[in-house]
Amino acid sequence: MTLAPFHLAFPVDDLDAARRFYGELLGCSEGRSSDEWIDFDFRGHQIVTHLAPGKAGDAASNHVDGHGVPIPHFGLVLSMEDWQALADKLKAAGTHFVIEPTIRFRDRPGEQATMFLRDPSGNALEFKAFADMGQLFAS
Repeated sequence: MTLAPFHLAFPVDDLDAARRFYGELLGCSEGRSSDEWIDFDFRGHQIVTHLAPGKAGDAASNHVDGHGVPIPHFGLVLSMEDWQALADKLKAAGTHFVIEPTIRFRDRPGEQATMFLRDPSGNALEFKAFADMGQLFAS
């Protein structure tokens, strides 16, 4: 099966703040845009931020391996090297994490590095990595 890029659209309160967060902090190049939305290249996937003040953020959280995981959230599975580089960059930038960079399910199936943070509008993002990508769907 060939993996195709995903497209995700979500609300933001401020397009300039979205530009700084996705463009400058996360390094996503900007594609098309208007006064109401911006397309970003999210490591080969399309993220579209739509101006919709007051509509962003999560509705709940679920308990996963000792942490309150925000719902909804979106994110990427990175290589372990890319995950560590991003974690280091985010820490150096003083990012507030919902869940600090950590190893989840240690010594169990699906062991993974993970971190959660929010964009300036409150949308939750997860970045994770596996030492063994074969564990992505392990149970």
